[in-house]
Amino acid sequence: MNSVKNILSVKNIVKTYPGVIAINDVSFDVEEGEIHALIGENGAGKSTLIKVLSGAIVPDSGTIELEGKQYNQMTPKLAKDLGIEVIYQEFTLVPGISAAENVFLGDKTKPGAFCDIKDREARAKKIFDDLQVDIDVSRPVKTMSPAHQQLVEIAKAVSRNVKILIMDEPTAPLTVSEVETLFRIVRELKAKGVTIIFISHRLEELFELADRVTVMRDGCYVGTENIKDIDRQKLITMMAGRELKESYPSRTSQIGEEALRVEHLTGNGDHDISFTLHRGEILGFAGLVGAGRTELMRVIYGADPIESGKIFVNGKETNIRTCQQAIQHGIGYIPEDRKAHGAFLRMSIKWNVVVNNLRGISKGPFVDEKLENRIAEDYEEKFQIKTPSLEQRVENLSGGNQQKVVIAKTLAANSEIIIFDEPTRGIDVGAKQEIYKLMNQLAGEGKAIIMVSSDMPELLGMSDRIITIYEGRKTGELAKSEFDQNYILDLASGGEEHGKNK
Repeated sequence: MNSVKNILSVKNIVKTYPGVIAINDVSFDVEEGEIHALIGENGAGKSTLIKVLSGAIVPDSGTIELEGKQYNQMTPKLAKDLGIEVIYQEFTLVPGISAAENVFLGDKTKPGAFCDIKDREARAKKIFDDLQVDIDVSRPVKTMSPAHQQLVEIAKAVSRNVKILIMDEPTAPLTVSEVETLFRIVRELKAKGVTIIFISHRLEELFELADRVTVMRDGCYVGTENIKDIDRQKLITMMAGRELKESYPSRTSQIGEEALRVEHLTGNGDHDISFTLHRGEILGFAGLVGAGRTELMRVIYGADPIESGKIFVNGKETNIRTCQQAIQHGIGYIPEDRKAHGAFLRMSIKWNVVVNNLRGISKGPFVDEKLENRIAEDYEEKFQIKTPSLEQRVENLSGGNQQKVVIAKTLAANSEIIIFDEPTRGIDVGAKQEIYKLMNQLAGEGKAIIMVSSDMPELLGMSDRIITIYEGRKTGELAKSEFDQNYILDLASGGEEHGKNK
């Protein structure tokens, strides 16, 4: 770049949701023709900012300046007309139609009532040839690998004369060789004048690819640096360098005997993972997006198949192949997405609480309604679920109270080992404190708890031990006396310590 100019300027962008400031007065510039990395821990505000730039959401305040012209907001059509394209982690392709049809979806290639498939295929092949990749443009994208689907997304953006291409975790589903192909294409797009905003949790990629990097944390702008002027440790400090703001209830529980042991577990993308969990303990699992933490928990819970390895409950080897078998062995799972997988939103609180233990409250083919009511009332009181009636639909509750219902459902099935996957995601600060107290109370009762969390202060504040996962493998295990957020983040992002402490 002989003369550097800004193609995009984000100025004082604010976006709030009830009880949450997703983006707080964020401003930074992107130079024309550069590869600009945008990084931050989970929940930093990156995804919200992308949606503001693409027109998917409207900011509360602030402006977007593109090639010298200011806009208070984008719309999806305006963003595309101005040359902004986004490749999201979840592809936006139509699975049942061909690559060529996806590339030109919504466009007319020739006048007339019907699109010319042969013309689309020829034009799509030209784009892929220019990208130096071999794609069968007539093949339905649902039959393609994630790498080829991503190339179709890139071709779609190129076909629209893209000026700014935003790529959200583009390497997450790719193999090493596929990443190399992607990097080559990104560099070639840059050489043709396309500006790339590249979002990745894999820090090593940034040093190989990016020109500059912008760091966000807790919805705020932290800083922008030339990649050649910064090292990995400084980036980690910028990403994680905050003191704990939340207060966490003090722990009084005694850690007891072994409740769960996993030996060399492989399955669902995870490889050779071993660990133990004790009664009265909260064992934290740290990792970045796509690390394999949730995938591991789903294997333990029987939701996804185990390929090899062993699971022991209370010292005895188990053969867990279904969720029902996990429940019978006293394992409960509170999933990351409580609305999709944790609760039956259109059913009552009472029904949700007892549904996993219908056999335990039934006499023959009939449910014991008195026992059902008593169990639901006990959990309503114990967890302080705020509701006018136990007949209230769960969908009408706040996020925090929905989470309490999911926990009650798990405990009502006599769970002794409880997996909390992102236990406080999407709930306000007050409800978080209630969930923390509840988790401590359960540990104090001798329950064994696994906590998967992307919130570093939460992990540090609640865990007795922390295990780090990176790309489906265990990279570290730390006692409370060893907790250090920079070190944990380094282990969780595949740094020099990768593989140590296995």
